[in-house]
Amino acid sequence: MRKLFSLLGLLFTLTLIGQENEKSLVLHLKISDVIDPRTNRYSELGLEKAKELDADYVILELDTYGGALNDADDIRTRILNFDRPIYTFINKDAASAGALISIACDSIYMAPGSSIGAATVVTQDGAAAPDKYQSYMRSIMRSTAEAKGRNPRMAEAMVDEDIDLDSIATEGKILTLSTSEAIKYGFCEAEVSGIEEIMKRSGVDDYEITEFKLGATEKIISLFLNPFVSGILILIIVGGIYFELQTPGVGFPILASIIAIILYFVPNYLNGLAENWEILMFVVGIILIALEVFVIPGFGVAGVLGLICTIGSLVLVMLNNDMFDFSFVGGDQLFISFATVIAGLLGAIIVMFFGGARLLNSNVFKRIALQDVQDTEQGYTSTFYKEKSMIGLKGKTYTRLRPSGKIEVDGVIFDAFTRGNFIDEGVEIEIISDEGTSLKVKEVK
Repeated sequence: MRKLFSLLGLLFTLTLIGQENEKSLVLHLKISDVIDPRTNRYSELGLEKAKELDADYVILELDTYGGALNDADDIRTRILNFDRPIYTFINKDAASAGALISIACDSIYMAPGSSIGAATVVTQDGAAAPDKYQSYMRSIMRSTAEAKGRNPRMAEAMVDEDIDLDSIATEGKILTLSTSEAIKYGFCEAEVSGIEEIMKRSGVDDYEITEFKLGATEKIISLFLNPFVSGILILIIVGGIYFELQTPGVGFPILASIIAIILYFVPNYLNGLAENWEILMFVVGIILIALEVFVIPGFGVAGVLGLICTIGSLVLVMLNNDMFDFSFVGGDQLFISFATVIAGLLGAIIVMFFGGARLLNSNVFKRIALQDVQDTEQGYTSTFYKEKSMIGLKGKTYTRLRPSGKIEVDGVIFDAFTRGNFIDEGVEIEIISDEGTSLKVKEVK
């Protein structure tokens, strides 16, 4: 029994020693760019990694002049709902959306010479956004400050220039705090030079810092967001559909087109740019174009709407718009998006006209496509009507020809088509060719 107690005592002692030697895990996230869908996804993946590693602390290093309000709000909400301490280290600037994200964290530390504030919502050209956006920004700044025990009135003053805080912020000026001012008014715990100082001030001596970096998959996704790569994908999408229509049944052109569609839409979707309605718009556009080509002869309303939907969706997917609200989409972004899509389409047209013939006659293509020709000298015929020639026979259109449809000759219904013109129902026609499975006709004047 004595040995048993000794053994249990030893195990308990070893457990205590192991707990004492266990290091705290600190996950380091770093945002040093504009707040947009990419940084939004980066923060989401980073906090997911913190949960996966069971990190004890998260340090979010910020150096940003702000960005998209909707993405900043997503990051703010994510931070507020996180169940472990998150400290912000403002390494120079936390303006606008950066200020909102900082206030959402449990503690704020600032490097010498840093600043926080200036959270007025502005459009891409620098002008103040409509009041509905300012009102929303004021409310979430206020509620976030209240949730973290900071002065909500000062948080509002970072957005609204009409708030007068006596000597802190005079009316007509947006509140921006330096490091010393932020410490004085409770928006910063201390001035520090690095993460080590933050942990020391937090009373954590034994810790291990892990810097969060995007994995290979996320880097590949970022690659496909490059406008140049997007233009190439558009070229493959259009070119693949064209070559599949030129050589039905081959398969690989349409497969290449489908893969390009996936690589175009999925990265934008994962980064919060492509919305469900934009993808649906693309699908509807393709369906309308297919109906125009295969069901409704000619080129009419369906074809035009199909092109508008298809091209429009390719452009919109690259823009961070809110249901056609482009208040926070800059002119440069619109230009890049339009230029990328147009360049891809022009590239596809050039490939179709100048490279199509070479591709169809290449050795690689001949290996996968049928090359045999069924010549008439070998006994093959393209005439479906073998018993007698029907050229010169007359009849009436059974349906409207636009330019294809059905005709009636001697009480028998046949498939027929015109030379491109439309012929109404019940009009007298004459057969001018009977090669193939349909008769070529013209109207008898």
